[in-house]
Amino acid sequence: MATFASRRLTAGLCLGALLLSGCARIKDHKGYVVDTALVESVMPGVDNRDSVMKTLGRPSFASEFDNGATWYYLSRETRQFAFGTPKAVQQTLLAVHFSKAGDVSSVGKSGTETIASVRPYGKKTPTLGRNRGFFTDLFGNIGAGGANATRAPTADNPTN
Repeated sequence: MATFASRRLTAGLCLGALLLSGCARIKDHKGYVVDTALVESVMPGVDNRDSVMKTLGRPSFASEFDNGATWYYLSRETRQFAFGTPKAVQQTLLAVHFSKAGDVSSVGKSGTETIASVRPYGKKTPTLGRNRGFFTDLFGNIGAGGANATRAPTADNPTN
């Protein structure tokens, strides 16, 4: 009888430990690993694109609007509890701006103050065209083939 109770207790403890292990904190680091000595070695007017590439490596991303004249090195550390949303604990954004000649014109650094929280609009997005249901979309084209199919109205052109 004592062995049955001890097995039950052991099984319960194992199950409890397994369930509680899912509630552990998750710490994650994504992006560029910042080395302050390397970052401080990039000097405006002295370095160019090649020297920055050799010193800091490839950027996380380059700007799109000024033909890649700004390189960004992004580093973010997040923490998450169980199944919650990850929250940024620390962020470093290093922006290296280049002149038209390819020389470093300035180096900027920012942190978590630049993080913007964007919440999507939760309702339905309106679309153009007819308001059709699921089954109309699914079965609406049955029998639409044949000789008159080329002149039949479509969702894009309901009147032809």
